[in-house]
Amino acid sequence: MTEPALFELPPGARRPRARVVLLTGPSGSGKTSLTRRLGLPVVQLDDFYLDIDHPGLPQRFGSVDWDSPETWDAEGALAALEELATQGRADVPVYDIPTSRRTGVRRLDIGDAPLVLAEGIFAAQLVDACRAEGLLADAICLSRPRLVTFWFRFLRDVAEARKPLGTLLRRGTALLRAEPGMIRRWVALGCREVSPAQAERDIRNLLVQKSSDT
Repeated sequence: MTEPALFELPPGARRPRARVVLLTGPSGSGKTSLTRRLGLPVVQLDDFYLDIDHPGLPQRFGSVDWDSPETWDAEGALAALEELATQGRADVPVYDIPTSRRTGVRRLDIGDAPLVLAEGIFAAQLVDACRAEGLLADAICLSRPRLVTFWFRFLRDVAEARKPLGTLLRRGTALLRAEPGMIRRWVALGCREVSPAQAERDIRNLLVQKSSDT
């Protein structure tokens, strides 16, 4: 016979105040541009990268393989999303990609926003956990012509001096070849493959639905 609870939770006590849209896609596919157009609170999942001197990071192209999920703190990212969805605010790391290190922490407050966007190449890793916690509103994988993605990724990485030029070219060429397989893997993890324009329409429709529910 089970022991009675010390107190009963009121209906909906565990219901999150906001839900999470996980947004993934190849680097350069337009994730950041989409989040800017939508104007919703955003968690940049790249900020949960591990520091470059973290032990055991996988290697590729003569340096750390930053496209591997092993370079990323999935538990920390999930904890931050849970806190944002239930409490409305959370401390998230600030990561400097050129130096591959966390440089600080910032407080993110979502106010009364009904949706939080969590964008990054590892977003699909969180689909099952967010669904299990009742946080998931949608899981989207952006897809557009590979050469377009390659070009925009290269321009962005050069403009931001993310890595040495040779590394950017080698990584960019490898990602161009690997992109179809990456998208298949993210879809297998629970994401929907859509264009950036369709993703924007879908998320705006979600906002309308949330507004009508309140």
